[in-house]
This record gives sequence, C-alpha cells and structure tokens, in this order.
Amino acid sequence: MPDRPEIVCICGSTRFVDEMSTANRDLTFAGVIVVAPGVFLSAEDREADKSITNEQKTALDALHLRKIDLADRVLVVNPGGYIGESTSREIAYAHATGKQVSFTDPV
Repeated sequence: MPDRPEIVCICGSTRFVDEMSTANRDLTFAGVIVVAPGVFLSAEDREADKSITNEQKTALDALHLRKIDLADRVLVVNPGGYIGESTSREIAYAHATGKQVSFTDPV
C-alpha cells in the first residue's frame, strides 16, 4: 500500500468538460490525487478549428499519456457510453502499461 493518496487519471472526450469536472471534484473530495486534461475547447473553438495547432494537439496527446504513466488507475468519463478515437488510444495505452481502467457509463 503506497504512503500517498491514490492517483487517478481522467480520460474522455473534452466535450464532456462538465462531467469531467464533476468526476474530478468527487474524486478529490474522496482524497484522490487527480490528473486530467488541462485544455478544454469550447464548441465554438472546435468548429473554428483555429485555436489549437496540430503541433499543440500532438503535444497535448503525448502529455496526457505521461499523466496516465503517473496514475495508479484511469477513469474514463464516457456519458452515454461514448468513446472517441483519442480516448480509445488512451485506453489501449493504459491497458498496455498495466493500468486498471474503469468507466463512468457502460461501454
């Protein structure tokens, strides 16, 4: 048993910012250290597709994998069972590195 709180990495589509925020809050109140996406694009930003470059997207994706490395386990926030392409890659990475993966909604 570690001498520190559990570390959980939240994964999921950034369109679920409210749901991720709720999961983050609930886990934090439960004494968990939470690592989560740090950039959330608004619907307008996604439609404009100009607020983030391909290089920034690639760097953010790589950074999130490092967050998974730090975590003891992964929580996928997936309202309605939705799992997108990026989240699927993160789940595969988590499994490949031996991390336990759980979901907020049935897959």
